[in-house]
Amino acid sequence: MPAGLLKNPIHFLSLGFGSGLSPYAPGTFGTLAAVPLYFLIQPLSLPIYLLITFVALVAGFYLCEQTARALGVHDHGGIVWDEIVGYFITMIAVPFDWKWIVLGFILFRIFDIWKPWPIKWIDSKVSGGLGIMLDDVLAGIFALIGLHLIIMFY
Repeated sequence: MPAGLLKNPIHFLSLGFGSGLSPYAPGTFGTLAAVPLYFLIQPLSLPIYLLITFVALVAGFYLCEQTARALGVHDHGGIVWDEIVGYFITMIAVPFDWKWIVLGFILFRIFDIWKPWPIKWIDSKVSGGLGIMLDDVLAGIFALIGLHLIIMFY
């Protein structure tokens, strides 16, 4: 990875503030980088939380595409903005409690790594920034549904 990449704000964001540069499990470290950001936006009203998540999603199409082009790799493991957005999606309207924060993290990582249908299919068929983001959006939706079901029956 080029040494000066983090000096560019686009790459700095798409690489999860540097968390995606971890040599081991960059997606997990990217999701970890999302947790303090979640702490910042969680107290906001639901419409504002959703707006921030939507803006992060739309920005991610561009950010991830630009970094993928700079690296010459479609979905380089270091690009983790998609994990950040996926975690934000997972945590929509979740009560602020450590157990849900941790469980949301675990569920999102499971769906992001496992990639059940249609996530795996979309991951293999859709390219560019949209493709980089879309599989994590779906993993976030799966984790969101699972987390809300657990909360409902807890």
